[in-house]
Amino acid sequence: MTPPLTSDKRRQVQTKIFRAALREFSLNGLQGTSTQAIAKAAGLSKPTLFYYITSKEHLYEEIVTSIVAKWESLFFDIDQRDDPKAVISRYIETKILYALEHPMETRFFSQEVARGAPVLRRHWEQSKDATARACEVIESWISMGKIKPVDPMVFQMELWAVTQHYADYEAQAKFFLGVENDAAFDANRLIRQAQTLFLRGMGLEVEEPAA
Repeated sequence: MTPPLTSDKRRQVQTKIFRAALREFSLNGLQGTSTQAIAKAAGLSKPTLFYYITSKEHLYEEIVTSIVAKWESLFFDIDQRDDPKAVISRYIETKILYALEHPMETRFFSQEVARGAPVLRRHWEQSKDATARACEVIESWISMGKIKPVDPMVFQMELWAVTQHYADYEAQAKFFLGVENDAAFDANRLIRQAQTLFLRGMGLEVEEPAA
């Protein structure tokens, strides 16, 4: 008889399944991914996989929930809310680095939205609340004269688009930037340019890089 797995071993297997499913879903979407493909990517048999999951749909929703929670925390994990330059600069840096380090999560999310967000819609209310709180922070900066007037909601959407672009469109971006397929982006270059774009759009001064 096979001895039961320890809690640490069980977590390791669950992590392998989560990562394998994320990869398969990000490449092929929900409908294009089979449980057999997930099991193979995780190095498990299909019966063993079903010992840990109830269905691929339930696993897919778990990944959606995990990504939503992570992304909601990014803006409000920053302490210096009274300093728009520090907040936006840090947000851009954090979000671009996160996208470059976790491109499969970004692509997974984009695929879900592209198919009409049938699963994501069930979690959008809490995301909407987090986005509304961010709007309030931006509106407070405007009312205090700290930044030029912007549309807070559109501004956030533009931030999302730019900071996710290099993960969602990695092949295109690498081609036009002259980056080899197996090479990494120059993250500092991407971050500095995005910070300059948004900070100047808010009417804030941007230091020129040292020569």
